[in-house]
Amino acid sequence: MSAPGLSAALFERGAHVHIVGIGGAGMSAIARVLLGRGVRVSGSDRALSAQTAALEALGARIYEGHAAQHLEAPQAVLISSAIAPENPEVQAALSAGIPVLRRREALPLLLSGTFQIAVAGTHGKTTTTALIAHILRQAGRDPSYIIGGTLLNSGTNAHQGTGDAFVIEADEYDYMFLGLAPRIAVLTNIEHDHPDMFPTFAAVQEAFAQFIGRIPEYDGVLIACADEPNALQLAKARRSSGQPTLTYSIRDAAADWRGQLSGAALTIEGVQDGRTVRATTRLSLYGEHNAQNSLAAVAAACVYGVPLAEAASALPSFRGTARRFEIMGVAKGITVINDYAHHPTAIRATLQAARARFPQTTIWSVWQPHTYSRTRLLLNEFVRAFTEADRVLITDIYGARERPQPDDPTAEQIAALLQRTGKAAQYSGDLARTTALLAESVRPNSAVIIFSAGDAPQIGERLLQRLSH
Repeated sequence: MSAPGLSAALFERGAHVHIVGIGGAGMSAIARVLLGRGVRVSGSDRALSAQTAALEALGARIYEGHAAQHLEAPQAVLISSAIAPENPEVQAALSAGIPVLRRREALPLLLSGTFQIAVAGTHGKTTTTALIAHILRQAGRDPSYIIGGTLLNSGTNAHQGTGDAFVIEADEYDYMFLGLAPRIAVLTNIEHDHPDMFPTFAAVQEAFAQFIGRIPEYDGVLIACADEPNALQLAKARRSSGQPTLTYSIRDAAADWRGQLSGAALTIEGVQDGRTVRATTRLSLYGEHNAQNSLAAVAAACVYGVPLAEAASALPSFRGTARRFEIMGVAKGITVINDYAHHPTAIRATLQAARARFPQTTIWSVWQPHTYSRTRLLLNEFVRAFTEADRVLITDIYGARERPQPDDPTAEQIAALLQRTGKAAQYSGDLARTTALLAESVRPNSAVIIFSAGDAPQIGERLLQRLSH
C-alpha cells in the first residue's frame, strides 16, 4: 500500500504520522520511537487501553474507534496487520493521496541510518530482543529498540536512543521482517506457525530464507542456533556461500559460541577480536530455552562490540518481559503466572522451566487456545505439550481474527483428548467460569500458569483478587 519515492524525513522531527491500530504491540512501539524523535503522532484503536493511555501521556493524540475525521492531514498513515482495507481512516487517507504503510513498508524509513540488530524465530524472539537491548543499555550504548513485549527493566516496549544500534524483534507475521536489513541477525528456531499466513511449513521456511537474504552479504552477520535443525540448515547454507555466519549452542561443542548451564550458572565461551574469551554469569531466567536466548543475546552484543565480560555481567539484572513467565502475584500460597506461549513447543519449554523453578509445587496450566487455524494444525502437538503440568484447564478458544470452520476441534474435544492420555484435564469455559473453578479448586503450594496470547490474563487478575479477600 506504499507510495513510491518516500524518504526517511517522514519519520523525523516535525513530521506528522497517524497510526491506525495504535494500541497493538507493534504499532505502539513504533509510536514511542516516533514520539522520541519529536514526530507528531496521532492514532486510533477500537478500544482504549493502558498502552494508548501511556502514549497519550507522551504527547500522542488518541481516538477511540475509527472515523475519517480522525485524520488531520498527516504526512503518512501507518496501519497494523489487523486493519482491513475498508477501514474509514485508510479509505480517507487513500482518497487524500496520503501514503498508507504497513510495518514492512515503514521500517526501512524508520530504521534508515541505524545499525540494525534483529531477532527472528518462531519462539524466543521477544526475550532475546529484550536481552540484547538490556545488555546494550547496561553497557552504556543507549540503543533504540522495538520489542514485542514490555522490557520490565525499562517499563516500555520501545525507546529512541542516542546510540547507533537499533535492536528490533523481527516478526515473520505479515512478512514484517522483510522490511529489515540487519547488520546482525539472530535466528532462534523455525517451526510451522501462523497457518493463516503460512499454509505450509515450506512457506515458513521460504519466508525465513528471504529474511536471511536481507542480511548484507559481507558486513552483516547471521547468528543462528545450532541446537535447532531448521535454523542450523539456513546457517550452513549462508556459511557455504562465504557469508559471515556464527552459531551458538548449549549442546554442540563445535558451535562458535558455546554455553554450559549448571543450575542458574551459565558459562559462555566464544571468539572475540580474534581470541578465545570465556565468562561465567548467573541467569535470572529459568529453563534451557532461556539459556539459549541468553547465549544468543551475549553473542550478538559481542559481535556489536561489547566485551564478553561486560555483556555477561548484565544478565543477572535482567528482569524479563511482560507476559513471558511474568509472576502476576502470590496469594494464600498460590503463585499466578502470565505467559504468552501459544505454540506447543513454547508451552512445553515454559512448563519445563516451571518444573525446575517449582519442583515440589502443584502446577496448574490454564490454556486459552489462540486462533482456530493454529489449534487445528497443531492439535496433536498441543495434546503432548502438557507433560509437566499436574492439572490442565482449557478455556474457550480465542478466535482473534478468525471464525471457526465446521471441522475445527472444540475446547471440549481437546480436553477429552488430553484426558485419554491420562492427564487431569477439563474444559473450563469462559474467563469467569475458569476463574471460579480455580478459586474453588487450587490449594496452597500451587502455581497457576495462564498460557494466552489473548485476553485470558484477566483470569489471573480476578483469581488474585478473589484469593486476597
